[in-house]
Amino acid sequence: MSLNEALSEQKSVLVDALERDDQGSLEELLPELRAADIAEILEDILEEDDATTVFSLLNLLSIERRANVYGYLPAELQEELAEAMSDETLLALFEEMSSDERADLFNLLDEDRREGLLRRMARQEREDLKRLASYEEGTAGAVMTSDYVAIPSGMTVSQALMRVRQTAPDAETVYQIYVLDEEGRLAGTMSLRQLMVARPGARVDDLMIKDVISVRVDDPQEETARLVARYDLLAIPVIDAEDRLVGIVTYDDAMDVAESEATEDIHKGMSIGQLEDGVRRVPLWSLYRKRVMWLVLLVFANLFSGAGIAYFEDIITAQVALVFFLPLLIGSGGNAGAQAATLMVRGMATGEVGLKDWGKLLGRELLVAGSLGVTMAVAVAPIGVLRGGEAVAMVVATSMVTIVLFGSLLGMCLPFLLNRLGWDPATASAPLVTTLIDASGVLIYFSIATAVLSGL
Repeated sequence: MSLNEALSEQKSVLVDALERDDQGSLEELLPELRAADIAEILEDILEEDDATTVFSLLNLLSIERRANVYGYLPAELQEELAEAMSDETLLALFEEMSSDERADLFNLLDEDRREGLLRRMARQEREDLKRLASYEEGTAGAVMTSDYVAIPSGMTVSQALMRVRQTAPDAETVYQIYVLDEEGRLAGTMSLRQLMVARPGARVDDLMIKDVISVRVDDPQEETARLVARYDLLAIPVIDAEDRLVGIVTYDDAMDVAESEATEDIHKGMSIGQLEDGVRRVPLWSLYRKRVMWLVLLVFANLFSGAGIAYFEDIITAQVALVFFLPLLIGSGGNAGAQAATLMVRGMATGEVGLKDWGKLLGRELLVAGSLGVTMAVAVAPIGVLRGGEAVAMVVATSMVTIVLFGSLLGMCLPFLLNRLGWDPATASAPLVTTLIDASGVLIYFSIATAVLSGL
């Protein structure tokens, strides 16, 4: 049985127990489920029932388990459930949540609720929460956690191991240990393995790696995730303007950031704005609003294609066979342009491609697009002979090469142009590229047809 099939079966059993109000079965089943699976089941239940059912299910879990599940729930559901909790329950949940997830939930609450909760928290926890919640969304500070293992420089290995044992229970990860100087600045890092195999009397300053890969609190979160992936890090330290260690971004949080950024780029690539709560839970009005603007703009842009066809009405009337190839030609150009744009946008998003590479990539795209155009022209030329004769076949083949070449170069260059203007390259979306190529393709095709066929 696959994991999805098992999850579906567990959900069915859970829903059945809910309908029968079988508390014994619920208490027996819930501990067997993974936290992420429980969260997914709760989301599905909420689509068919109200938040009260989800809330009652969460109450069957221990507070530690509930905090773990909470981190997997979407922000909208977290906010809805938090509103139904008393301050005492919410504070107990805060104590068990990781610091970064606690800060995210805290930011979802209204200002009065936040102030009331802060007044009831211990000073150290209050200051840590306020600091984490203050970082701008989209930065490394907004996704970091303050639950890490750090030791002062100058310690011996045996002293460091003792410190690790004391701080490890509350740490997000214990496999990477950070060494701080007297001012709290990041002096170096070492792995738990290094510490465990070293001589007890050795000094950590002699064992640690001093050239530490780190990010600033205000660095973009996508750059942070890229560094984690590039150097295969379990966690990356986050430092402030004075080089003091203020937190770490773990690999699982970096994966969440990478997934979020990729999803956002895909949505932009299809002329859709960012969906905060995912496609299943986004309100219909928001989904409409995110999609309608570009579609309406592109409708008017397509009028240029119609105007182009009207302008060449005489040649179309004389050679009706040309109309048969019009969708094929502009569709091929649009597809080639969308491919080129996608490659460039993704390359720029991953840091593989930059403005300095434009000239080299232009030459490569000329060769590739030219080869693609010739191949497609050879494939379509025999159909041109059958439908309109050799002259029409020559027009269609020449237009195919020209349109595919133009479309590919436009798709490749547009992301660089938008980036140079300070806009998101992902805006060079498939709908935008194909619309521009549609209008241009009509002009190219019928211009070539007029030049070749007007004397026949």
